Amino acid sequence: MTPDKPISRRSFVGGAAAATLPAIVPGSALAGRGRQGANDRIRVAVIGTGGMGTGHVAPDTVALCDVDDGHLANAAKRVTEGTPFLTKDFRRILDRKDVDAVIIATPDHWHALMTVMACQAGKHVMSEKPTAKTIAEARAMVTAARKYNRVVQIHAQGRSNGNAHAACRYVRNGGIGDVERVDVWHPVNFGTDSWGEEQPVPAGFDYDMWLGPARWAPYHPQRTHFNFRWFMDYGAGFIRDRGNHALSIVSWLTDNDGYRGLVTVEAKGDPHLSGFYDAPANMNVTWRFHKPEWVLTWSQPGTPNPRFPGDWGATYTGSKGDLVVLGGDGGCDTEQKAKEFTVPSGGVEIYKSPGHRENWLDCIRTGKRPVMDVEIGHHVITICILGNIAWRLQRKVTYDFAAERFIGDEEADRMIGEPMRAPWKLQV
Repeated sequence: MTPDKPISRRSFVGGAAAATLPAIVPGSALAGRGRQGANDRIRVAVIGTGGMGTGHVAPDTVALCDVDDGHLANAAKRVTEGTPFLTKDFRRILDRKDVDAVIIATPDHWHALMTVMACQAGKHVMSEKPTAKTIAEARAMVTAARKYNRVVQIHAQGRSNGNAHAACRYVRNGGIGDVERVDVWHPVNFGTDSWGEEQPVPAGFDYDMWLGPARWAPYHPQRTHFNFRWFMDYGAGFIRDRGNHALSIVSWLTDNDGYRGLVTVEAKGDPHLSGFYDAPANMNVTWRFHKPEWVLTWSQPGTPNPRFPGDWGATYTGSKGDLVVLGGDGGCDTEQKAKEFTVPSGGVEIYKSPGHRENWLDCIRTGKRPVMDVEIGHHVITICILGNIAWRLQRKVTYDFAAERFIGDEEADRMIGEPMRAPWKLQV
């Protein structure tokens, strides 16, 4: 592995300025007859190579970063075209002029900071779901993408799924009439009997960098890697994890991405009675949107729709009928009536993504906004986070999407953002 070296603030900023690239690749740089030219290749690095990150490593990935030597070594084996640059410090990736774009597949509490810093370094970004840990972090990601003219896609890949696209065409063209409610069901959060007694950090694992901007906590194997999802400091449960998938599809089908009105939120959930996970064991949330009025619910555990059952999904109920959509990620499915639906003359046509990664790369070349643009990601994750805030406060809250503030609720407003552990700061 290439040895790491510390990067000064001066060298990072200087390198970021030098690495700034045009958002649109000039037409003259594209190869003819459908073939890629030398200047058409978008050089991609992956930050976070365990779990979902493994699947993001393509044969021609130019650089890899992970705080776990084992993850890094396994990812390097997937690169078969050239020798990738390897590092445990993501800032070394951002400092490289031979990297045009980065895929961020770290634990959730890193997504916003890395995205902002990547935009500042002139890199385009595709970041794993959930978009961010807090509403303020998600807003910072949008601000950075626009300020530095970068293409930022959130990897809530359901919007690039053909079945989800069929469901969207069906609902948006009045297949169920006016949407009155959407009811999402999902299994409960994971539990543990461990109380998290401090353990030695494994060799080859940079635990301090893994924690990064999150507050310090003693190392335990059930705190890191996959299990970070069950801690409010990192993953905050399925409602922010899979919720970003499920509610992305809900927002798309109901044409809610641009909603700027009020929503009232109530949530209930039981804390874990054993172990050191602190996300609620179960979760039931109700969002009431205003103008137009409709209701969204999240039931965890919930009951699958018996007509079209699945592990997780949603029933869309309207004035003329209903539709079941399963999942919300790349494995989305829906009922046959939506798959067979044909958009009538003058009806609503929905853009069909060629694939989530492909859509992102196409947008880097053209300067267009991707199907799951960071601003859509900000809107969707806000809905998810509002459920957690209502649960933490154990009372009803009302949020104004236009002002990005709660109505007359200073206590809730303080939860819009959270401080980061020094020396990390989110500055756009």
